[in-house]
Amino acid sequence: MRAKIMERGTDALADYELLEMLLFLAFKQGDTKPLAKALINKFGSYAAVLAAPQPVLLAVPGLGVHAVCAIKLVQGSAVRMARAELLDRPVLNDWPRLMDYLTAILARERVEQFRILFLDNRNQLLADEMQSRGTVNHTHVYPREVVKRALDLHATAIILVHNHPSGDPSPSSDDIEMTHDIREALDLMSITLHDHVIIGNGRWLSFRQKNLL
Repeated sequence: MRAKIMERGTDALADYELLEMLLFLAFKQGDTKPLAKALINKFGSYAAVLAAPQPVLLAVPGLGVHAVCAIKLVQGSAVRMARAELLDRPVLNDWPRLMDYLTAILARERVEQFRILFLDNRNQLLADEMQSRGTVNHTHVYPREVVKRALDLHATAIILVHNHPSGDPSPSSDDIEMTHDIREALDLMSITLHDHVIIGNGRWLSFRQKNLL
């Protein structure tokens, strides 16, 4: 398998082979193919294995702490690489890259997570922060807290982001009402709300593109 990687790159490997190699590097011995295939069958894909919650992975027989740490290191590295691509450039100029990053961190979350991208006056990323974490279908966000944090960071614009664990990015009436409340609070401080993006499983929705802002 090493020869295949060196000659043809990782694109030549099937999902289970990528995972098999990763597990072998963690265990350093033994046949990791059965465990790799079992994980792919359980979670559905290589990406889903990487995104699986740590306690869920630890509950898989035969996996163990070393392998779970290796899996989470790969996931964390992928997210950091995606985030690095957004730095030092206006995020609005490369919407596909931004969606790739947001999908990487949110698409497979099992509960709703509300994040805010804080931007400077050149629309470059100042910070990406989780504002709140909720249940499988709801999260609380308070407009005054959003405004306060934007002022703390001297942000002139923000992008709201949250996920729908159901996989359907369609906004609920609560999503729409919350967005309007936050926009009104931001307008009072001359802070721009560029968009509110909802991430589903392999799909996303932009309030701006749907004329909901």
